[in-house]
Amino acid sequence: MGQYNAPLRDMQFVLHELLGVENELKALPKHADIDADTINQVLEEAGKFCSEVVFPLNQVGDREGCKYEGDGVVTTPTGFKQAYRQYVEAGWPSLACDPAFGGQGLPQVVNNALYEMLNSANQAWTMYPGLSHGAYECLHAHGTPEQQATYLPKIVSGEWTGTMCLTEPHCGTDLGMLRTKAEPNGDGSYAISGTKIFISAGEHDMAANIVHLVLARLPDAPPGTKGISLFVVPKFIPDANGAPGERNGIKCGSIEHKMGIHGNATCVMNLDGARGWLVGEPNKGLNAMFVMMNAARQGVGMQGMGLTEVAYQNSLVYAKERIQMRSLTGPKAPDKPADPIIVHPDVRRMLLTQKAYVEGGRAFSYWTALHIDKELSHGDEAERREAADLVALLTPIIKAFLTDNAFECTNHAMQIYGGHGYIAEWGMEQYVRDARINMIYEGTNSIQALDLLGRKVLGDMGAKLKKFGRIVQDFVEAEGVKEEMQEFVNPLADIGDKVQKLTMEIGMKAMANPDEVGAAAVPYQRVVGHLVFAYFWARMARIALDKQGSGDKFYASKLATARFYFAKLLPETAYHIRVARAGAKTQMEVDVDLF
Repeated sequence: MGQYNAPLRDMQFVLHELLGVENELKALPKHADIDADTINQVLEEAGKFCSEVVFPLNQVGDREGCKYEGDGVVTTPTGFKQAYRQYVEAGWPSLACDPAFGGQGLPQVVNNALYEMLNSANQAWTMYPGLSHGAYECLHAHGTPEQQATYLPKIVSGEWTGTMCLTEPHCGTDLGMLRTKAEPNGDGSYAISGTKIFISAGEHDMAANIVHLVLARLPDAPPGTKGISLFVVPKFIPDANGAPGERNGIKCGSIEHKMGIHGNATCVMNLDGARGWLVGEPNKGLNAMFVMMNAARQGVGMQGMGLTEVAYQNSLVYAKERIQMRSLTGPKAPDKPADPIIVHPDVRRMLLTQKAYVEGGRAFSYWTALHIDKELSHGDEAERREAADLVALLTPIIKAFLTDNAFECTNHAMQIYGGHGYIAEWGMEQYVRDARINMIYEGTNSIQALDLLGRKVLGDMGAKLKKFGRIVQDFVEAEGVKEEMQEFVNPLADIGDKVQKLTMEIGMKAMANPDEVGAAAVPYQRVVGHLVFAYFWARMARIALDKQGSGDKFYASKLATARFYFAKLLPETAYHIRVARAGAKTQMEVDVDLF
């Protein structure tokens, strides 16, 4: 079955020593009174819930899966419903929600840490409340006062859950082709008909009602993405008292049998004249839905983070206990018939890769979550705009870089376990299967790369990228004169310079041939992801160097991992830069008949 223990020491390091969240939050009026002790207590309790309640259900959910009972009824695996009830009773759904709707009003950076732990414990289970939080964000930003009063208190409490219904059988990323129709009923509601597929948590038995956010077209809608509207479509239409009333015309037609995340119901949802209510303006549905989609992309990044952490924890325990062969430099456990496999260089490479990616990802994702808090509630408008630009730039990297790393790291976990890693009872092969979906949904990682390069970087002539570049440059200038930081600052400055030059080169090529963006996007994203990680690893190395004399092995470990990252992982950028510069010609000039 394996194990999971919340990595509270590293979480506290990132929050308090690296980010200084207590002081940062003092600049945000609604979070000014939150102190480090409160944050630590919340995370400790969350860690207990995740390890004691949710984690034991992970393999149960994988083995049993969800069951389609007919007539739209879906049941979740043994224990899922009871665990969700405990989750609701403890108040976890409301953690970062608006107190006006029953929320606790804690910052997003704390909620982000909660979701890292939940995803480590059980990604499939976590998708039920995770999607609900996205629905909350969307209605909170774009719902009418009546919609907010009807739905938000129920979603905030966890009594009701939420989904987003975008994909159709003939269109996934290209939402401009969607066909679901919304006809006015004459009473302010709309009759919505169509089929949506791949709807995570679209039907289940864990909550009294499910609030679907559905993209559809009005009768006079213009073609393409400019003709998409957003509707709230509840499973049960709320009655005059706000309780679940009449069964609506949206039902699950079937659930998918899939590679991973078996404990989450991936549904085909059929809408047959289902009643829905317009959210936001007509034909502006994507604008409203992007609030939920961006929240989901952050969430998928944390799914990757969570799986990387739990895979690393179990790999490390196994590598210290499993004995095979002798060290190349002589026996390290002479009292045993063989040495623990952690003595072997390649096992250490895989373990340190996991450690470097999870700890770098934690620093990066928590920093980004803190900037979401600044975007939402900083007292200075200029600071809000600055934070919004950085979040927009970094969201596709959060989603894609962290999930690419997670798939690599879960595969390392399976490899470290050897043949046992391939066997279900040890749990590692489940992490590989679960991690694979994170690179696909909420916009494939290729789409994230196009978003980063085409929209977020070239779309504003590099303005957002320059803002992050200035942050890096300020650190380089402050630390570059210090001898003990040369091994970290020099490669950071180098990759920063290379990103700047590569961006300009691709931009010039793209003016003559837009396919250059498509050909370079994926390797470019990998390079920028490493720029971000190099920055955070250099910052963490600075702290570790300052604490070397403390005698705390935590800092020695942090410094060793930073050195491994710069020596063994950052150099992959040389390959990706060369690939990005190779251009589109060798891909796009091949005649289709030659494939």
